[in-house]
Amino acid sequence: MKEASSALPDADASRRRLMLAGLGCALTPLAACVADKQALAAGSANSPVVWSGMTQAELDKAYNQTAYAPNESQLIGRYRERSDDALKRLGQPQRASYGSTPIEGMNIFRTRAKNAPVHVFIHGGAWRVTDARDYAFLAEMFVGAGVNFVLLDFAWVQNLNGDLGAMAQQVQTGIAWIAKNAGSFGANGREIYLSGHSSGSHLLAVALTQDWQAKYGVDARVFKHALLLSGIYDLQPVRLSSRGKYVHLTDATEAQLSPARHIDSLVCPLTIGYASLDTPEFQRQSRDFAAAVNAAGRQTPVVQASLYNHYEELETLGNPYGIFGRTALTEIATRKG
Repeated sequence: MKEASSALPDADASRRRLMLAGLGCALTPLAACVADKQALAAGSANSPVVWSGMTQAELDKAYNQTAYAPNESQLIGRYRERSDDALKRLGQPQRASYGSTPIEGMNIFRTRAKNAPVHVFIHGGAWRVTDARDYAFLAEMFVGAGVNFVLLDFAWVQNLNGDLGAMAQQVQTGIAWIAKNAGSFGANGREIYLSGHSSGSHLLAVALTQDWQAKYGVDARVFKHALLLSGIYDLQPVRLSSRGKYVHLTDATEAQLSPARHIDSLVCPLTIGYASLDTPEFQRQSRDFAAAVNAAGRQTPVVQASLYNHYEELETLGNPYGIFGRTALTEIATRKG
């Protein structure tokens, strides 16, 4: 197995910036927050509509998780603390490389069962923050249930000059490596389950609409099921939002990287989940994508995590009694073998 360098991007600085941004009005005097909201409302009345009845400010807010998750910094900090705690019991993961740069690697948590299925997780972070080590807390449930768990790393979009296509390519190359090399870490490469969260769900959905045999020499039947949590499936509104400042899209790449426009190419069954306290746009994207997939004749359950926000829902994926952890384990038990 090709081993990757242990050098990884310094996520701590970006994580601190993300946490501080997540504090939002929590650090602002109440009167100032009220004034800001009043000014925004006044400005909206005179602002042009840019997409689906929303002004620029409204659209930007609709793709800003902080606006709908005031405890964002607390939760991201908890991800890291829970991950550190889980690693005390699991030990350090095996690190393997799928590409030529240090970030093109993965953290592999092996279960004791032989030839067991593998679950691959694609993390979120608005395409520009967090990395695999922040999500080790998810591994413990899967390993304990007799499933190998892999956390994929990939470059942040700003380190790829805003090229979301290059980021998606890294994710696909990593998944292909797992399919071809699962046996090297005791896993069954014919039984691959996948999940993604937020921008990670977008990258995973893009991967699931590829021609795997033609591009990677992988039989797509090895992909048994994918759980997509609060993802983005059509990039048109994203391109028009403030995210378009750091994700560089053309008409062609917008179409190419919008999974909702390639539903006929989906390679495996899906479950689509979202949180009831997600931003309205993340909820709409999930519901619309699920409706389109179902309309195409592919039975696709939709699961809402009631009274959870965008970040809280992910914690349930690492809990066998949580709504998404239960979903993931049920799919493996139902389809295994």
